Amino acid sequence: MDLDAFLQATFNFDNYGELLTLVQNSIWAGAVLGLLGGLVGTFVMKRDLAFAVHGISELSFAGAAFALLIGADVVFGSLIGSVAAALLLGLMGVRARDKNSIIGVIMPFGLGLGILFLALYEGRAANKFGLLTGQIVSVDTVQLQALAGTAVVVMIALAAIWRPLSFASVDPELAEARGVPVRALGIVFMVLLGVSVALSIQVVGALLVLALLITPAAAALRVTSSPRLVVLLSVVFAITATVGGILLALGGRIPISPYVTTLSFLIYVACRSVGSVRARRGHNGRILQKV
Repeated sequence: MDLDAFLQATFNFDNYGELLTLVQNSIWAGAVLGLLGGLVGTFVMKRDLAFAVHGISELSFAGAAFALLIGADVVFGSLIGSVAAALLLGLMGVRARDKNSIIGVIMPFGLGLGILFLALYEGRAANKFGLLTGQIVSVDTVQLQALAGTAVVVMIALAAIWRPLSFASVDPELAEARGVPVRALGIVFMVLLGVSVALSIQVVGALLVLALLITPAAAALRVTSSPRLVVLLSVVFAITATVGGILLALGGRIPISPYVTTLSFLIYVACRSVGSVRARRGHNGRILQKV
């Protein structure tokens, strides 16, 4: 494929206006998932659970693939797989070393099961590919309402435990000494994370879910240390990547996930560059003060 053919496949805005009117539900769904991913992602970074997100996504993929195989609802299968993995990590992985070893066991097991179920599935190849790379086009009103309702429940639960969870994430030993139920909060958050992973897979697929639940929050942490501003920027970055990726995908013939992940990556690179410049300026300023 030459450069012209690649650009034609990646960006082709013929009849873009007509396509845009057909995917309004998808855009709203992307905005909801961006909001949820930005909020949950801040705690993922605080609690050092980036590796756990990948592990949960693999079992979520296995659950979705099994649901596809038996003709059940794929989103429900994805939720079952995610929550099962999240509960397992929350109940068994008390220490960081335990968590990492358990995740290392879960990831290949979940991926292997998912590949097995997809190999047995005899339906459309696009359905198989969508589980890995995401497909949020053609979201109908009922699906949007279910997605938004689930996301609202997760956000309400997250808001209810926000303060004690923040305390437990920053200093778990002190929080436990002061009577904060650190272990229970960890399990609850892992369940919320599992649901968030299952919902996010609809956009970027099982293999690229980190782009919604990790990268935006990581980018926000590069430019500010304010807890409130980190949350705000994480949400803005996640929504920008998700909705922007959907809008760009309408003009091409490739899946949505490359657009979403590329935008998310570019945002991170820009924030990292800004953070590096600020760090150098601060360092030079301290040197000048000493002189």
